[in-house]
Amino acid sequence: MTIVPIRYVEPVFRPPSEADSLILPVTDGCSWNQCTFCEMYTAPQKRFRPRSEEEVLESIRRCSEKFGKSIKRVFLADGDAMTLSVRRLATVLDAIQRDLPGVRRVSSYCLPRNVRKKSAAELRELADLGLSLVYVGAESGDDEVLARVNKGESFATTREALEKLQEAGIKRSVMILNGLGGQTLTRQHALNSAALMNAAQPEYLATLVVSFPKGEARLRTNFPGWEPLSVVGLMQEMELFLSALDLKRTVFRSDHASNWLVLRGTLGADKPRLLHELRAAIVAPEAAPLRPAWARGV
Repeated sequence: MTIVPIRYVEPVFRPPSEADSLILPVTDGCSWNQCTFCEMYTAPQKRFRPRSEEEVLESIRRCSEKFGKSIKRVFLADGDAMTLSVRRLATVLDAIQRDLPGVRRVSSYCLPRNVRKKSAAELRELADLGLSLVYVGAESGDDEVLARVNKGESFATTREALEKLQEAGIKRSVMILNGLGGQTLTRQHALNSAALMNAAQPEYLATLVVSFPKGEARLRTNFPGWEPLSVVGLMQEMELFLSALDLKRTVFRSDHASNWLVLRGTLGADKPRLLHELRAAIVAPEAAPLRPAWARGV
């Protein structure tokens, strides 16, 4: 097992597509950490704090000594790297360019509020220094759902951030949570999430199924009537969402471990095929290639 010369605070999270990336923490935890659906950074040791510039630069230097040019991708962790100032981020990106010359992609998670605090020119500066992709947890395009789960964002604020990233030349991978609106808000969640994606036209779109390994009590503090969708209900919501999408060239993935039915394609070219697969699974779920419950996880 390869030992990476970086101090990690467990648990460490990263997007599925960053499995082969060097995970480089520049913060611990999430600066917002109030979303009632999210348990990722609720452990005491994950309390939000920026890492010192000295520690981050030393981690990069030590990785350079150990791995040389073999590192091709870097993911800036933890949940909220973009909360750092442009100066701090630029210093990190500059060090990656200098000390890890094999790197071809730098990415991070990104809260819309932290994009809005930066100008398009500042974001372009970060793009020029190598920040090429950010993962934006939009979760929903419906303002009522977003308020219920205490996201601290709206359709308008998320759209503004996504458009500013596009203007800066930074690719966007947007996440929508299937089932987040529960039974009562499922329709508006699906339709308004599709409207947000149609407005933003992201380069990548992923859907995950909302899940609560530690229980639903936190979510229910502001959403007491929330009830989960059945497996068929989740697929029906996904059908409504996909049907309303009008995307020109977006890579779509619904293959996270939380998803019951794996869907992959490019929208809009593969929209008819994806809808056919969904509708077949809704009509005959017993015959569909659904993940068994034991194989699902987050």
